[in-house]
Amino acid sequence: FLSSGNTRRNLRLISKFVIILAFLVTVNSILFHFLMVLEGQRHSWITGFYWTLTVMTTLGFGDITFQSDIGRVFSIIVMLSGVVFLLTLLPFTFIRFFYAPWVEAEARTRAPRELPPETKGHVILTNSDPVTLALIDKFKDHRQSYVLIVEDSRQALDLYDRGIHVAVGNIDDPETYRRMRAPQAALIVATNRDEINTNIAFTVRELSDSVPVLTTADSPFSEDILQMAGSNKVLQLHDILGRSLASWTLGGDCRTNIISRFDELLIAEFPVISTPLVGKTLGESRLREDFGVTVVGIWERGRFEIPNAARRINRETVLVLAASEENLSAYDNVYAAYHVCHTTENPVLILGGGRVGHTIAQCFQERKMPYLIIEKNPRRIQEEEARFVVGDAADIRTLQRAWIEKTPAALVTTHDDATNIYLTKYLRSLRPDLQILSRANLERNISTLHRAGADFVMSYASLGANAIFNFLRNEDTLMLAEGLNIFRMKAPPALVGKTLSESMIREQTGCSVVAIRTESQMSINPDPQRQIQEQDDLILIGTFEGEKKFLRWGNGQAVASRQTR
Repeated sequence: FLSSGNTRRNLRLISKFVIILAFLVTVNSILFHFLMVLEGQRHSWITGFYWTLTVMTTLGFGDITFQSDIGRVFSIIVMLSGVVFLLTLLPFTFIRFFYAPWVEAEARTRAPRELPPETKGHVILTNSDPVTLALIDKFKDHRQSYVLIVEDSRQALDLYDRGIHVAVGNIDDPETYRRMRAPQAALIVATNRDEINTNIAFTVRELSDSVPVLTTADSPFSEDILQMAGSNKVLQLHDILGRSLASWTLGGDCRTNIISRFDELLIAEFPVISTPLVGKTLGESRLREDFGVTVVGIWERGRFEIPNAARRINRETVLVLAASEENLSAYDNVYAAYHVCHTTENPVLILGGGRVGHTIAQCFQERKMPYLIIEKNPRRIQEEEARFVVGDAADIRTLQRAWIEKTPAALVTTHDDATNIYLTKYLRSLRPDLQILSRANLERNISTLHRAGADFVMSYASLGANAIFNFLRNEDTLMLAEGLNIFRMKAPPALVGKTLSESMIREQTGCSVVAIRTESQMSINPDPQRQIQEQDDLILIGTFEGEKKFLRWGNGQAVASRQTR
């Protein structure tokens, strides 16, 4: 604050004002002394200053007064000068030249326009949208440094008060990225409109050809343009969201549905309805012993849990399995035959013909899975009109024309969360046995959608944040479902030398180790008695809360180990 040139100039002005005020008080005190002598009263010089200040500040104790008219006129003049100088000019001067600059300096400290020269390895964000805010939460958990560029200083201060690291600057100005140390950054993320993202990519490339730039694209036609502008990675989040929802939809050839791949590790979901697994515990199912398949999670009506051997398998249970392709095929050869493949003749309903809905439709076409899109805007209907049902999904007549009585699943894909909640509740009231998958645009509506009856909910914000974070860590995995994730972590030093069973990872964090990667190979579903080595990468599956617990627990174990040594 004091190093600012404006501050030093303001302090000089305040000093001049104080000198003038001191001179005025001194003159009034001298005149007081002589006027009192004319009235026959004698007071000390200290009393003169005392009287002057009490009158100028309008306190007027009344213990010392003039008796003559000239003395009273003088008192009025002193009082008026005090009103002007002490009650008007002094507060204004203090606020204008001292307090306001101090507040502004504080604001600059909270929302700076430049990062320190030594800053490096940070992520630069250019938009405060739901995806970015969800990404910031992951950065905080993983202790990744970042800065969010905000053009409006008031908005920057609001975000700072919410615990977000912000800086003020124009996102289309090369000087902003120079001050944000862009050439030394680990990643620059642009999640604005396609046109703005193109501008940002061009602007950053003026400063550095090597810094990674990730942009999002709303239109599929923007991908090539963004890449030509200098973007290293272009994410079409609507496409990712649609494919994720499609992957969780029951149907197709009635085999296990692969929802993610992690190198040689496959993650698949399998509904147990109509199979001999219903009624058994996981220990009694012997899936690991007979097929080399591990049940890493259980979904039941939107609720995910990491199970234990005593967990009983119910009719509505959907198993989340981890296995190699060979082991998963062996499992399918036994249990897929029990499935009733009613989806081969009854279409799945897609509520909403926007970008997410059309992506889901393309996935179903690849799987040769029948579907119908319910869309109330006729202009969105494309070439295959037979695949569309025009009308409002909240109208029972529209749903009846779309075979609501026979459809095995429905996907709610509109961009409005309130509409998605309404339609989810409506569909659940019509078909208690229907599989319902819904899109959520804001994370706060995820739990509401589950309470409304959704079996699975995918958040646009969480999915985007997860994809960006994995790109930063040079991993090619995606979120499995809302709240469920696969992540890779270096073996914590405190666990090195312990077996998986001794490590207590599952008990302490709720995460399951589904594979261990060494320099030469990946061990899928490792033996519980396998020792954890220093060079091991642990592949874990769990909820986001479980991932946070693992990070905190792993760091705590490392600290405790150092203290012991």
